[in-house]
Amino acid sequence: MTNFQALKENKWIRWLMTLAFSLVGGSLFFILHAPIPWLLGPMTAGLIVSRLNIFKLYWPSQLRNTGLIAVGYMLGLSITRSTLLQITQQLPSMLIVTLIILLFSALIAKVVSKWTGIDYKTVLTGSIPGGLSQMVTLGEEIKGIDLTVVTFIQVSRLLCIIFIVPFLIFSPIYSDGFSGAGSDQSVQASAAQWSGLFPNIIIFFALALAVALIGKRIKLPTPFLLGPIIATAILSNMGMHGPQLPKLMINISQVLIGGYFGLMLKTDQLQNKYKIIGFALFNGIVLTSFCWGLSVLVELTHHETPITSFLSVAPGGMDQMGLIAKELHANLSIITGYQIFRIFFILFIVPPVLKWLFRRSMAREA
Repeated sequence: MTNFQALKENKWIRWLMTLAFSLVGGSLFFILHAPIPWLLGPMTAGLIVSRLNIFKLYWPSQLRNTGLIAVGYMLGLSITRSTLLQITQQLPSMLIVTLIILLFSALIAKVVSKWTGIDYKTVLTGSIPGGLSQMVTLGEEIKGIDLTVVTFIQVSRLLCIIFIVPFLIFSPIYSDGFSGAGSDQSVQASAAQWSGLFPNIIIFFALALAVALIGKRIKLPTPFLLGPIIATAILSNMGMHGPQLPKLMINISQVLIGGYFGLMLKTDQLQNKYKIIGFALFNGIVLTSFCWGLSVLVELTHHETPITSFLSVAPGGMDQMGLIAKELHANLSIITGYQIFRIFFILFIVPPVLKWLFRRSMAREA
């Protein structure tokens, strides 16, 4: 192996190249005034470059986790005693919305299973929104499920939704909610916050990291996001002041998350990849459109803003929805409440129900 080849195989050289592509992508999206550019730009750059197979890219999961901790801290600050009461009042709506989304996802999976010829159990497990790690784990436990297809459907649908939702939110449909975001005044306010970060930020981040590591040990879903949310909410409600993060720190956290997500889509071991990619795009577009319609009911029922209602029921990742909500000054606590409720519902309720349904189906076939 030549010295040049050895350098190309070195993981830290590969990471520096990935970082360079991510920053170029983020800068380009920023110049083009794209929504959440420092998340979508690195994701797009990683997707394109990794598919070209010219460079072997690398992004440590620890960096992604660091970005998630920052986002979790930001979301946890929004959960006060008054917002907890508001969230409690909307628990019935959270349950109804979650059930409707899951039933609609099951219906899409049924249609696509007949359309593609892929086993319904595999398509259904891949179609449950917001439960990537839980559904992959479930796929490992149930006989007959193609785990590669499940993972690919989950990841590609998630990436599709992460792109669709920001462009829809920042479109003229929601133009009223976008006014004022990114102004010079907000940038000056963020710059002034640097002086107020310490020492409290050290206490908050230390506890957030500790709870995240505990959450990982006890197999909490997305522990590096949920752990900091829980830790920050507890400290805030105990009376400790948690400073807001400066804009630069939020942008850095977007790069740390976006750089990782851009490398998630792997097609090497996938058969019928174009058919499955088509299904994932179809799933993402239809599901997002359905949730947009569902958000109108939440808006009318609870008198939330259109942006808050849509981001609450959007089938994307909670971290991405939180970043968009922060950018547009939406109601972070309500959005976090809906997204967390769906995560825990998928964690504790969906797997045993699916196992029961699959066992019943196999018994009927036998």
